[in-house]
Amino acid sequence: MDPAHLETAEAQAALEQAAEILRNGGLVALPTETVYGLGANALDAAAVARIFKAKRRPRWDPVIVHVAGPDGGAAMLDGLVREVPETARKLMKAYWPGPLTLLLPRTAAVPDAVTAGRPLVGVRMPAHPVALEVIRRAGVPMAAPSANTFGHTSPTTAAHVLEDLDGRINAVVDAGPTEHGVESTVLDPCQSPMVIYRPGAVTIAQIRETAGAVEIFRASGALSAKPRKAMPSPGVGVRHYAPKARLVLVGGDLIELGARLEEASLDLVELTGERVGVMLPVEVAAPTGATAIYPWGRWAAPKEMARRLYAGLRELDAEGCTVILCPLPPAEGIGAAIRDRLFKAGSKD
Repeated sequence: MDPAHLETAEAQAALEQAAEILRNGGLVALPTETVYGLGANALDAAAVARIFKAKRRPRWDPVIVHVAGPDGGAAMLDGLVREVPETARKLMKAYWPGPLTLLLPRTAAVPDAVTAGRPLVGVRMPAHPVALEVIRRAGVPMAAPSANTFGHTSPTTAAHVLEDLDGRINAVVDAGPTEHGVESTVLDPCQSPMVIYRPGAVTIAQIRETAGAVEIFRASGALSAKPRKAMPSPGVGVRHYAPKARLVLVGGDLIELGARLEEASLDLVELTGERVGVMLPVEVAAPTGATAIYPWGRWAAPKEMARRLYAGLRELDAEGCTVILCPLPPAEGIGAAIRDRLFKAGSKD
């Protein structure tokens, strides 16, 4: 469906069917402004368990709950959280609906599986007309991690969802590619300073300007690929967002990237016979040894590169590449989110 024209008969029927699936305890994948999410009734423990089974997601990884409604999601939020600190209210006013998840004290109505047994639940209001309308019609908050198998590259189109979950869920609402292309920022506004557990489209500079002191989460010790206790937030695990091919990250300023990609590509082809794919910024010349090139976008437009990141990794996988070379953009603005995803995708754990 066209998200700009939800008034058509076909769109109305699809929205109602998706809402009915949620109400009845099923699973429906649908677009948000970040990536496609796999939705279930967040207050139905059995429905939430189906998310974990379909994604093959470990129980230690909590999921985010999405709210909406004619009252701006206030009633749903009240049923999920016990209190909302003033810093959180400022951020909601500035960035909801939008790609910002807030970790807030949960009520007893939230199943343990949603939070991995922890006292805080991640909540946000999506800024996508389809997601908002489906939640509103269903009348229940929607638990919705990314609609992919656990650890794999996140989906930004309905086709990506089907690559991973076809036959494992009830439906997919196809409303075209997503806007931001990387998952929401996850923030704990209850700490002082506030803590960003996962960078996203709402940047650290925006949060600081709106609500005060904030820092990036740093684990006190080395994270395990199979931790013994629940993660403090979605997206904190060691290996996430990974393509099937081995991911090799290439650092350096824009002026250096062409030479560095050329050298790395030739070494991989000549020494190990790899099929090399390259996530290539528009401003950089293609390396001669590459098997496949994905036109990633403009180095000077990191929002464009974020939107195309996961699609590029999936396309190079589809080309049969055994290794993917990917430049690391500067850690500024949404570039910090891109780097976070790439470091986790390239992790060997």
